[in-house]
Amino acid sequence: MRKIFAAIATLGLLSSTIPLAAAAPTYAFPVTGCKYTYAKAHHNYPATDILTKIGCSFVAPTSGVIDEVNRVDRFTWKTNKGADRGGLSVSMIGDDGVRYYGSHLSAIPANVIPGLRVATGDLIGKTGNSGDAKGTTPHLHFGISWPTLSGKNIWWVRRGELYPWPFLDAWKIGKDLSPAGSVGRLEKKIGEIPKQVGY
Repeated sequence: MRKIFAAIATLGLLSSTIPLAAAAPTYAFPVTGCKYTYAKAHHNYPATDILTKIGCSFVAPTSGVIDEVNRVDRFTWKTNKGADRGGLSVSMIGDDGVRYYGSHLSAIPANVIPGLRVATGDLIGKTGNSGDAKGTTPHLHFGISWPTLSGKNIWWVRRGELYPWPFLDAWKIGKDLSPAGSVGRLEKKIGEIPKQVGY
């Protein structure tokens, strides 16, 4: 579309004082409406905890399709299952081929179901402290990985395989930086279902 406008302007059919349309952003920071902080480290596997208040908006960091939704907090310290640690959670597969995962949510909109197409910035959850985050500072656990076999509970990949902070740094200042290349290279190096690291 921009090339069409530029061609028309070159032909003198469009006033040069009319600005050309800018491309819409591809990526957005996943927490909106609240102040937040995050670190460039995570306890024992690659992810980022975005510390904020309960009830802030968790939004789609890019366009894509909702992959998995967990509306039931099954975590207890008695069983301490890794698959349950995230509490309420949503994952999506971006149009860039990357899986984005957010957990410890306090609520998930009723329309957010597997197969739902979302646009960058669409609301997909509310931040909280469900799962093993009970009693801690509310936060969004944000993970970046690749899609894994459908219907398989490969939770250690879903929770994060690549540190998100370089991309979060870019997105918070409005810069489009895609993790797709880094995710693809990492998956090729360690395989679709790598050995579980951390807990």
